[in-house]
Amino acid sequence: MGKAVTIGSGIFLAIGGFLFGYDSGVITSTIGQPTFLDEFGSPNSSQIGGIVSGFTGGAIIGALTVSWLADILGRKKTVFVGGCISAFGCALQAGSTTIAMLIAGRFIAGIAVGLLSAIVPMYCSEIAEASYRGALSGLLQFMLSWGYFAAQWIGYGCNYSNTAFQWRFPLAFQVIPGLSLALGIWFLQESPRWLMEKDRHEEAREALRRLHGNGSNDEYLDLEYREIHDTIVAEKQVSVRSWGGMVSKPAWRRRLALGMGIQAFGQLSGINVINYYGVTIYKLLGIDTRTSLMIIGISGSLSIVYCALGLYFLERFGRIKPMVFSALGMAGTLLVNGVLSQFYITGSLSKNPDPAALRAMVAMNLVFSLFFTFTGIITWVYPAEIFPVEIRARGNSLSTLMNWCLGLVIGQISPLALDDVGFKYFYAFFVFNLVAAVTYIFFFPETKGKTLEQMDVIFGDQLVPHAMQDPDAAAAAMASFQEKQIIVHEETRTEAEPETEAGTGTEAKA
Repeated sequence: MGKAVTIGSGIFLAIGGFLFGYDSGVITSTIGQPTFLDEFGSPNSSQIGGIVSGFTGGAIIGALTVSWLADILGRKKTVFVGGCISAFGCALQAGSTTIAMLIAGRFIAGIAVGLLSAIVPMYCSEIAEASYRGALSGLLQFMLSWGYFAAQWIGYGCNYSNTAFQWRFPLAFQVIPGLSLALGIWFLQESPRWLMEKDRHEEAREALRRLHGNGSNDEYLDLEYREIHDTIVAEKQVSVRSWGGMVSKPAWRRRLALGMGIQAFGQLSGINVINYYGVTIYKLLGIDTRTSLMIIGISGSLSIVYCALGLYFLERFGRIKPMVFSALGMAGTLLVNGVLSQFYITGSLSKNPDPAALRAMVAMNLVFSLFFTFTGIITWVYPAEIFPVEIRARGNSLSTLMNWCLGLVIGQISPLALDDVGFKYFYAFFVFNLVAAVTYIFFFPETKGKTLEQMDVIFGDQLVPHAMQDPDAAAAAMASFQEKQIIVHEETRTEAEPETEAGTGTEAKA
């Protein structure tokens, strides 16, 4: 029963991923709809960049707020805040009458998506067991694919309308997942690790029972509780609350570099250039808007299948090997597209575009989507599991912030780059993916099969033995720790007594 509750919670939280995917995908079809262009007077490349990047700018703020909001309010209430903000921002987009109003709505919705993209994988990682933690946290990407799928096909269907419904309805549809999150989150369990960190021990024990209990595994639950409790108690003795502490400890500094690095490589893969500017890219190839939307919709449909397979293999192959495979595959497809474009489609050496090369480029975009699958999943999973609970909210917030900051830069310059150099722009992402593959091989440790508390073994900052690996050693360590605490308390009290007596004597003489 407990496992079903945990998986059901993860699926519900992944609505945040659906919202992320839908918000990202809907703008691709919206900025290409004829009635949208009529309404806003055919926005130029800078205005389109503003519409796309306004969303990303809001997401930067949203991701950063998780660094303190998730620790103060808890995981549940933070998701509630994100759902409410999303519903408001999406409603504002649907009712837009000016470019400025549309950008404002995108900005507000971006705050919500940035917040949810940071909190959802972290929340899922904290309620899941190690055996399926990656798959549960990776549901964000799976539902992101569903959101992108829905956005593209709703956009394609609405293209047959000749009224403002063509672009207003797809934008209005975004309100539904935001409201669903805000209302449904109250039926979920709070993160037992957050409860433990706040010294609400009995609530944490009950949350673990509901999430992981099956009626016959009390000993396992007790060991899990002890491991979480012991690790958090030990971490509190050496924790550094300041932001400077994030980089003062070598193990924390390394974790932060890896979390931010993997998110950076996700953006530098080139995925959002293809996602945000799909219609623009296919226009360069001479493909009309409706056909472009259909191709993008097919790609979104295939992404769901790819992502389902990726989640299945994630706990079998780990994190790092799939990331290397993914980066090399994406580099290969981008190189093929760049070469085909330069010599056979749009380049100066091509007098007449080759239809076979055109079809090959479209196919390469679909293959790129396949290779991106593991990158898309693991860039959310990895940062959510490598940080200790004392800095998990801040570490995951900064990692997600890196994703959105790079997204803002890429979103703003991509339409200008595509106008100026066309598909040669993809050569840059080819190089980034090669660098990513090498970096994964030499610098990123594998985290598969470890509990969140056991990550300290990987990063060399283990403070106490882990109860689920060595119960006797963990019990002995905590007994010793408690004895030391008692001795320190007694010494402190003994030192304070003479001062109290001296003070009393002085008062008596007076």
